[in-house]
Formats: sequence, structure tokens, C-alpha cells
Amino acid sequence: MAAKTSVFYLTERLTCTASGTQVSDTIDLGAYVDVADRQGVLVHGVDFVFAGSDATGAYQSCTQSTTGFSIAQVQLTDLNRGTLVHTDDRALVASGALVWDVGTGLMNNEGDLYPDNFGPTSAMGGRIVINDQMYLRGRVNGTFQAGESVDIVARIKCSVITLSQKDFMAIALQSTAADN
Repeated sequence: MAAKTSVFYLTERLTCTASGTQVSDTIDLGAYVDVADRQGVLVHGVDFVFAGSDATGAYQSCTQSTTGFSIAQVQLTDLNRGTLVHTDDRALVASGALVWDVGTGLMNNEGDLYPDNFGPTSAMGGRIVINDQMYLRGRVNGTFQAGESVDIVARIKCSVITLSQKDFMAIALQSTAADN
């Protein structure tokens, strides 16, 4: 496996406006993944950033956009499952949560899965993705202030790599098996 590029970042933002309603978006990897050249994306790490927006769209704290107890959940997957998945799902690349209580001031950030838990040492401590897209899903459970929202931003640290034919085939087979 050889790196074709230096590290770069992909970012995507979800805007949650209603309690318990899942929002999602896709991250297009088509420009980076090339099956003919056995080229994939190595995800080195994923950071999730949580922030509120007031009724005019201006940045503010999550605690200002909601009342009472709230939890934001987010996941990044390399297959389209259509919903948030369990942590044993092979398509899961990264996930996290932020819990806060406006009344007590409690705030707890939970990163329950890190990309460097995947793959052999030869994978350079990351998750290799050979699919054309990744899928970002999130939701907030809590009571929103009128007209306000909570934004979840994924910052994905990655690079483009070239795999050996055997490595590419192994990842393709694993991804196909996970799709069923």
C-alpha cells in the first residue's frame, strides 16, 4: 500500500431542527476512489463538532439552542444503512455523542468508536474505504428553542492510497459481505 496524497480533510454538516428526527447527508468519494487503479481513501480519524445556531443562523452553544436534557448522536458509515446502526456493524467508520443538561450545566462528549480500531497494522492505523460515498447520520433528542437548531460537523482526516490487488480484493469482499 502506498500513499498517493498527503493528509487532507473532508467536512460535512448536519443541521438538526426537530427532536428525534434523523438527518443525513452523503460525502462523495468518487474523485478519490478508483477501482481500476486499486485506489481508496484511508480515514485516519474523524472529529465530530457540535454547535447550536440561533433563529438567524448565528453560531451559539448547543445549550443555548435547547432546553433541559439533550443528546446528539452521530455516525459515519461506508454503506447506506438508512438509519443509525449498532456498533458491531462493519459499515461503521466512526460514531460519537454529546450529552448536555441546560439545568445542571452537565456536558459529556462520548466518542464510542475510533477509525484506528480497524484494519491491520499495515493499514497505517486507519480505516480503508473503497466505496464511492460515505454516509453521515445524526439526530438530537431534546427540546429545541423556537426556530433554533443544533449542527453536527464531521471533520474527516484522510488520504488517498493505492492498494495491492490482494488487499483491494479483500476489502471489496468484506464490504460486499457487510452489505448483506
